[in-house]
Amino acid sequence: MTAPTVSTQDIDQFLAAAVDAGDIPGVSALAVTADGVRYSGSFGDRADGAPWTEHTVAWLGSMTKMIVAIGALQLVEQGRIELDADLGTVLPALAAPQVLEGFDDNGKPLVRPARGPVTLRQLLSHTAGNGYHFWNANVLKYQEVEGLPGIIECREATLTTPLLFDPGTAWEYGMNLDWVGKAIEAVTGQDLEEYLRGAILDPLGMSATSFRLTPALRAELAGMNFRTPDGLVGIELEMTQEPEFLMGGGAMYGSPADYLTLLRMILGGGEVDGVRILREDTLAEALSNQIGDLTVGAITTVDPGSSNDVEFLPGTTKKWSLLGMLNVEETPDGRSAGSLFWAGLPNAYYWVDRDKGNTGVLFTQILPFGDHAVLDLFDRFENAVRAL
Repeated sequence: MTAPTVSTQDIDQFLAAAVDAGDIPGVSALAVTADGVRYSGSFGDRADGAPWTEHTVAWLGSMTKMIVAIGALQLVEQGRIELDADLGTVLPALAAPQVLEGFDDNGKPLVRPARGPVTLRQLLSHTAGNGYHFWNANVLKYQEVEGLPGIIECREATLTTPLLFDPGTAWEYGMNLDWVGKAIEAVTGQDLEEYLRGAILDPLGMSATSFRLTPALRAELAGMNFRTPDGLVGIELEMTQEPEFLMGGGAMYGSPADYLTLLRMILGGGEVDGVRILREDTLAEALSNQIGDLTVGAITTVDPGSSNDVEFLPGTTKKWSLLGMLNVEETPDGRSAGSLFWAGLPNAYYWVDRDKGNTGVLFTQILPFGDHAVLDLFDRFENAVRAL
């Protein structure tokens, strides 16, 4: 049986139809293979009424993490930081990590010393023990009891939230890359923006990617939307431009075109357009399973305003690399085993399939995370790219 024929016009049609139906207000989708651009299309309008394009500036959310992780791996290559050393020697705040065991009858947190140090590898693979308040009830309760702001406010106090388990013993998606960003700053003596710009963003020509919204970037900003039972509404949401720390886990802005350049670098073995960002052996290690026998399962929300319940690739075994999620088996739709995938909170998604030689990104700006309409669109887009 032959695969159905798909054209770029077919992709145009279903992306445009999603906008016309009111499922999404705006979208940009791009994909490449080793032979070059396979698809580029944008539909719908930004909050200011201007059309979405591949250069529209959007909040990256957790898609920030891969940029920061790559920056840390460059420092590992240079011998300036180690993957498996105690990070407490670099960051005194991690010298005596604490673990939250629960709460007593009066609601007071029960905390004990961790039975081991926190390492860079654990932070990058989300096995260090940090959680997020929107996906972990104990993190949410602790921050409420202690009067701590949520991580999105970029306040130092939030990082005093204790670990949920001893480092290296479980997997939990959380505030790990925020600590990686701080480690980069401690090692380099630069702020995170300055380091990433010199080491990654400028070399790759990613001029629209930044923690800081310059007037030029703000002029291209997409704006944010929230899905209610009655449909989508525009909301005012912007990462603080006066943060107490640059949140390496999710505070960057960027364009679909910029992010595709980063994905092309990964597809190209650490190099793109003659610019090498990572060594091939470093990238191979970064894209391997880092959590052993642990697996990545469903993510259950405790904050429906931020996220829906979501499980990516149900029925497929998932692991975590140093850069994002890996599927162990080939997926039913044909994504190769060992492919890289992840997302950003405002429903932006990407994949990198090095075996089949394709990668792509789909950007929207919609909350809560795990939006069913966007996930369906992303699946259709990836499947269509494979069939082009």
